[in-house]
Amino acid sequence: MSGIKTIKVVTVLGASGNMGCNVSALFAAFGDAKVYMMCRRKDPAYIEKAVKSVRADSIRKNLFLVDYSELEHCVKESDLVFESVAEDLALKEEINAKVDKFLRDDALFVTGTSGLSIEHLSKSLAEKNRSRYFGMHFFNPPYSMPLCELIFTKNNDAELIENTKQYLKKQLLRTVVVVNDRPAFLANRIGFFFINAALQLADQYKEMGGIDYIDAIFGTFTGRNMSPCKTADFVGLDVHAAIVNNVYDNSNDEMHEYFKLPEYVNKLIFEKKLGRKCGSGLFKTEVLPSGEKVELVYDIELDAYRNKNVYNFSFSRRMKKYLKNGDYEAAFEALKNDGTIEGKICLDLLKKYVEYSKLMSADLNGGLKAADHAMATGFNWCPPSNMSNLLFGTDYPVRYDYRSFFKAVN
Repeated sequence: MSGIKTIKVVTVLGASGNMGCNVSALFAAFGDAKVYMMCRRKDPAYIEKAVKSVRADSIRKNLFLVDYSELEHCVKESDLVFESVAEDLALKEEINAKVDKFLRDDALFVTGTSGLSIEHLSKSLAEKNRSRYFGMHFFNPPYSMPLCELIFTKNNDAELIENTKQYLKKQLLRTVVVVNDRPAFLANRIGFFFINAALQLADQYKEMGGIDYIDAIFGTFTGRNMSPCKTADFVGLDVHAAIVNNVYDNSNDEMHEYFKLPEYVNKLIFEKKLGRKCGSGLFKTEVLPSGEKVELVYDIELDAYRNKNVYNFSFSRRMKKYLKNGDYEAAFEALKNDGTIEGKICLDLLKKYVEYSKLMSADLNGGLKAADHAMATGFNWCPPSNMSNLLFGTDYPVRYDYRSFFKAVN
């Protein structure tokens, strides 16, 4: 590896967070590295969480809890420093400035940001260290989502990026996509475009049900393991907002307006109803006196939670029937030939998913292949090439089996 022989010692800053903890486990398990898990407090629960994330008790010997008073010692010993603190530009710049003082001349410094500018963040480092600073964006949970986006800037040496790519592929067993430094990079740019577009549709069709109505239109039969509104709730509405607001404020492509956050989402965030992690967001679980759990949905028009509706769309019935028999082409022919409003909503956004994937991957060496890897291994969604073949019949090389994305038919 250019400038560094091997990665034997790693410091993860922000290791108490979900991603920092899981990434610590990756380096300890697959990289067999000594990992300093740097947290504000030394809580043994963080090590337990890391061990559980990779299902390997043997990695305990590689994990060491430290706090920020030990920053100098840990950074000076490390071959790689991985920053995973909160997605806040000022906080990351403050951490960068502290690490910069102790970083070895042969060590790598990477950020796990999900979409902030790497070039901007690098300015908080001394010039001599900028060439070894880049983005290393893992997806959660990394044990089952193997994508890693490697984000380079004009400061980086091409050989260093290539050698790091090989380390991630061969040692950490990642699917690596090398992408440009742009807001939300590649996978999140495409994925959160789709999710936010669905949230906008929920607002547009709030009289017809809103959130659960749109989620029923984009069920798993459309090639994703979780419906889009449910995904936003799972990720966290505050995290979703940070990603789409960053894209909206710092880009201006032809799909720009699809990144505008709906006002009802801002309202829920203001009320601290951030999603699954808080117990309420777009959805809410209520425990009845009998002990039975009932999932409620936020009704945009009523500004209140209600029982989820049961929807029975004609296009989805036909699609599910064909998918159960393994006839994917017939399922999408049924969608294309459907004249209902729900079928048209579904078809229109799936087409936009393909179009935006092509647009975002046009300036990458891997082209649409990069977008395929990003969406298949980062989101577990049917890749855009496969979706393009199903919708348009275009002859894009099929890199993934359709069946792996249409297993659950709800």
